[in-house]
Amino acid sequence: MAVTITEVVLRDGLQDEPVVVAVADRVAIAEALVAAGLREIEAGSFVNPRRVPQMAGAEELFRQLPNPRTVRYSALALNARGVEHAVAAGVKQVNLVTSASQGHSRANAGRGVEEALRDLEPVVAAHPSVTFTAGISTAFVCPFDGEIAPEALLAVARRFAELGITRIGLADTLGTAEPEQVVRSLGVVRHELPDVDFSLHLHNAHGRALDTVDAAVELGVTRFDSAAGGYGGCPFAPGAHGNIATEELVAHLHARGVPTGVDEDALADAVTTVRVALARGRSL
Repeated sequence: MAVTITEVVLRDGLQDEPVVVAVADRVAIAEALVAAGLREIEAGSFVNPRRVPQMAGAEELFRQLPNPRTVRYSALALNARGVEHAVAAGVKQVNLVTSASQGHSRANAGRGVEEALRDLEPVVAAHPSVTFTAGISTAFVCPFDGEIAPEALLAVARRFAELGITRIGLADTLGTAEPEQVVRSLGVVRHELPDVDFSLHLHNAHGRALDTVDAAVELGVTRFDSAAGGYGGCPFAPGAHGNIATEELVAHLHARGVPTGVDEDALADAVTTVRVALARGRSL
């Protein structure tokens, strides 16, 4: 069974760094990731640049990304305005993100979960040519509300499924969820929504993210997000740690005989490209 990795360093990785990376350097990062064999890349987000200045220039970036016919590039959006901007920039796949918890939803999107979901419903119907996926932040633990009950996670996932979205990522935004909790919640949502392809977006606070990967692979999960260099975090989730590092995830899976299609040597070069880009970024 092969695993597909969605590389998120250009979005989640850069959004929590204290610098703004130039568009040209972000394009160079994309080129290095593609050279390493990554074929699914979340390249940016269409959010308020005053709140997340690191994502400014997303429109220009998407016009310059390499190999658009062979690489699936996606953009994150939190609301209808973000979706409209992404579509206007020519983005073909938009990842709609809301939270499983009220506290994080208000901090991240400026509204409660129900209001955030209602805002997204009409925009999905308005763009039938766009591929929509979904992501659920704080799917397991919230810095404001604590542990998330599987039933609360299921309620949000069900709303996305009702919109016709069949790929949903579950995010351990803080990186503190124990593997057993992730497995328990995965079991609930997969049982209730068998037609949905669930993936995991793991941060790594306690060094147990790879244990969670192993448990999820045993359950048949074949999609994971990660960030080259282990960069990332959420500016609106106090205590959030960096993403699981793509190079660690790939090496871990390869050691267990699980193919990813990613070349480890080329990936190491891509990590260097990210570090160089961050070193010359404009300080905020």
